[in-house]
Amino acid sequence: MGAVRIGLVGDRSESVVAHRAIPIALQRAGEERELAVEHEWVPSEEAASAERITAFDGLWCVPGSPYRSLAGALGAIRHARENGVPFLGTCGGFQHAVIEYAQAVLGWRDATHAETTPNGGRNVISALTCGALDGEGLIRFVRSSKLAAAYGARETTAEYLCRYGVNPEFRSALVGGPLREAATDGDGDLRAVELDGHPFFVATLFQPERAALRGTRVPIVTAFVAACREA
Repeated sequence: MGAVRIGLVGDRSESVVAHRAIPIALQRAGEERELAVEHEWVPSEEAASAERITAFDGLWCVPGSPYRSLAGALGAIRHARENGVPFLGTCGGFQHAVIEYAQAVLGWRDATHAETTPNGGRNVISALTCGALDGEGLIRFVRSSKLAAAYGARETTAEYLCRYGVNPEFRSALVGGPLREAATDGDGDLRAVELDGHPFFVATLFQPERAALRGTRVPIVTAFVAACREA
């Protein structure tokens, strides 16, 4: 059997902790599943081309936003959502998965990110009330979620490096359909979403991959890799 090929959509930088962690997390996931896992970084401006991303078994929209190309990030997410390609989004990937869904599924063409368009249309992604968040926090999984299944638990502790999340004004509308809540933090704020009717479409505001730098397994990455093999 051939290797599982993962496209990492984002603008790689050695200064981003998550970018250093992701290859390790994928390697560990492959070892756990006894699969060969290959990955390739796809700069956001290149992801706008369908030909650039169709060869991958799965797409991971990585932290490190704002991306150089918003259109590229959203295009890759849309490709995964519409074509049943396993998708994982972490931190900035979560934020842009929400924007893509709001624009393409809910029809909110003016859905934007407050970081890049503070005075723009509908800021479905806005500044977190806690301000800059860099550290660890409690994550509670929704019982029926893929996250709960992957971790075999109802909660975990995960790392963050983020200042933006879902705008509470739009939360109910965003997760009232196929896109649903998958995890919250200790205060009940939304921290992960999943897409019903899709083989694997999970997005987390936290950065589970960073655990790999401590030598810890990352269950959701293992589940993602397994889904890529099955797709």
